[in-house]
This record gives sequence, C-alpha cells and structure tokens, in this order.
Amino acid sequence: MGCEGCSVKGSVGLPMGCKNNGTCQTGGCGSKLDVYDWLSNIYVSEKSYHRPPIIEVKFKGTRKEYYKNVFNHELETGDPVVVESSTGGWDLGYISLTGELVQLQMRKYKIDENSDMMKKVLRRANDMDMHRYDEGKGLEQETMIKARQIAYGFGLQMKISDVEYQGDRTKATFFYTAEGRVDFRELIKNLAHSFKIKVEMRQIGLRQEAGRLGGIGSCGRELCCSTWLTDFHSVPTTAARYQNLFLNPLKLSGQCGRLKCCLNYELDTYVEAIREFPNDNVILKTAKGDCRIDKTDILKKIIWLKYIDDPSGKLFPLELSKFNQLMALNRDGVLPTELEEHLSESEAPEKEIEFKDTVGEERLDRFDTKRTNKKKKSKNRQGPPQGQGNRPPNQPNPGNQNQRNTNQRPPRNDNRNNPPRGNSNNRGQNPNNNPGGNKPENPES
Repeated sequence: MGCEGCSVKGSVGLPMGCKNNGTCQTGGCGSKLDVYDWLSNIYVSEKSYHRPPIIEVKFKGTRKEYYKNVFNHELETGDPVVVESSTGGWDLGYISLTGELVQLQMRKYKIDENSDMMKKVLRRANDMDMHRYDEGKGLEQETMIKARQIAYGFGLQMKISDVEYQGDRTKATFFYTAEGRVDFRELIKNLAHSFKIKVEMRQIGLRQEAGRLGGIGSCGRELCCSTWLTDFHSVPTTAARYQNLFLNPLKLSGQCGRLKCCLNYELDTYVEAIREFPNDNVILKTAKGDCRIDKTDILKKIIWLKYIDDPSGKLFPLELSKFNQLMALNRDGVLPTELEEHLSESEAPEKEIEFKDTVGEERLDRFDTKRTNKKKKSKNRQGPPQGQGNRPPNQPNPGNQNQRNTNQRPPRNDNRNNPPRGNSNNRGQNPNNNPGGNKPENPES
C-alpha cells in the first residue's frame, strides 16, 4: 500500500512525494505513527537470512500491537492482515513494520516475543474481509453520536470521543474522557442492547484523545501526538519558567487543553544553560549605585540590569562574561564605573533605515487618498474679474504694461461704476485706498 506522492513522474523517472524512489512502505505519506524502515533497501542472501517471525500491526488511531507470523506468510509493510482478537473473533489492521526493527521496538517496550500471550497472524485480508471492515468503519460516526445521546440521558459526566469497531463487527470499543470515576454499568447494557454488539469502555486522557482525533497545531504542522509521539509525559509549569516564557495559558496550551508537549523538547538544553547564570538576587555594586538583575536571555547569554534607586527603570544589557568580570571586581573590593561603559554591542539600538526606492526616495503613502479640507466660500463673495482667471491677486498681469501699482489692478472701461476689489489683505477697508494708503491719481480714467 504505497502512497500516491511516491509514484513515478511521467517518463522522466523522477520520484515525487517523499523522494523514496517509488518504494515507500510506510503506509502512505502523513499517516499516523509511521516508522521508516531504513533496512528495507539492504538486500541479503535468502539462504543466510532468517526473517523475524514478529510483525507490527497498526489499527485505527494510535494503537499498535505485535503479532507472531506462525504460518510464515510473505508479508510486507502496508499489507492488510487478519489477526486474532483478545476477546474472540478476528480483527483487521495494516502492517506498519517488519524485519529487524520490530525486535528493537519490542525491546524498547519490554515485550517478550516468547510469551504465550502473543497473538497470531491468521491470513492476508481478502476482499470479503475488507468489505466487512469498511462497513464497520462507516458505522463508527453514527454509533458515537447515538452513544453520546444515551450517556447524556443517564446524566453521566463523561465524553465519548471515539468508537472503534472490530474487524468482524462483533465488538466495539468506546473511548471516553472523564474527570473522575464513572459508573457506566447501566450504560453498557443499554449500548449492547441498542447496537447488538459486545461493548468495551476504555478511559483515555486528553492527550490520547487529541492523538486519536488529530489536528493542526499552532506551529502549522500536524499534532505530534497524532503523527509520531507515543509516550506522553507530564509537562509542568516549571518547563515554561526555565525557558523564560510568558505564562499565558492560551499560548502554552495545546489542542487538548493541557500544556504543549513540545515544552519538554528543549528543556534539558535550557536547564544546562541556566547553570552558567547567577541567581536573580545577586547585587552588582558600581560607583553610581547598586544594580540588580531584571531579566536574562539564555540563548544570547545577556543579562539586563537596572539601578535599584533609579525610578525610571532603565535597563542595561551586559554580556554574561562581562557581568562575571564585574562581579569579580566586587569580590576584590573594587567598584566598577557606570554600566553605560560596559553595554553589550549586540543589544545596541539600531539606526532607523529609511525607505528608498531604486529610482530615488519615495513616500510610502503616495498611493493613499489625500483628504483636503475645503473651506466654505461666502455667498456674497464675487469671483475674479474677467480676464484675470486664477492668477493670484499679488502677481502682476504680464499683458498690462501700463499698470502702475502691482498690488491693485486698475478698473476696466466697461465697468466703471463697480471698481474691483483689491487683494485679500485689504478686505473690509476703503476700496478706493491701495495697500500703501495712497489714493490713485485718476480712479475714473
């Protein structure tokens, strides 16, 4: 059962998808809890090679179990197989791992391959087995909705999150989450009577529920619990404090409502790096005053200090090595100078870079619509005289060479009784007076 992304691309022969040369045997790209068999392309002689009898079979969700191939079937990764069930009947799953890696996995989980509890592989799944298995998968969603309604009718404080039918459709496992113990004896009787199957109730945690349902995390990738993570360890709030993270439950919580599992990934690195830093209650004495540690940057190895008596609370970044040198001077009874002389160069304020185009400097708001404040014109205000246009009042008319005063245009012959106004600076004054205060010699000429 290979993935579509690993098919050969046309006649060129270039592999697509996971670039595994068309030999992907993980059951499909992106499927849950796939294991890459890095020994699959190593060919050995059939005479000297002994195939391990144990195979790993994957079922719905994150459930994986180990079975013994007592009938020596030729099975490969991705093949559907019919295996024994713990409560009778048979179940159907897909082979997720074969070969030498299976023994390493069993050694990791401390499973004895010679145990009598090890179940067997019956056969390779045929068309009838696959048809019955697909019918059971089609009933899981409807069964879960009805089971939730029945549990709500009994008033039980539980949430049925998933249902898994056995391959022969004689048994169904109901996965639920609850804060405490739940008495579901009457619920089991009602479910068995309603669906005519054997019922098994299995309580899981919120992390296991998120792993079964799947989803996309805040990082943009699939959840770790639904792809590769199998061991769920408790994540304390001290893991966030060691990494200097802001304790915001909305940002530190995952899809399950608990702290993200990825907080434990780099915790050991932070704990080892913190050992080089001093305690927060250490006081550095300088000539200007005493300083205390406000915050630290573990990755950059920088410490921010501030003066205790400074009301402004200005912070001064110092490198860890420089801080240790100043503390050594304090132990020798020497007071260093002000902190401004020992600041870290990496934390110096950068100069603001202005935007420049390849052609030249351009304003970023040149495409914005500019709003202009239009002044309301007075109703009694008259427009400019004829022939003047939009020329400013103080600008001389180049076509009138006989004009004596540039600040006031002489009246026209066709409008003698209504002399024009002067410039805007003379409003409200006598129209016969020019800005200089002298009357024209002959205003009617």
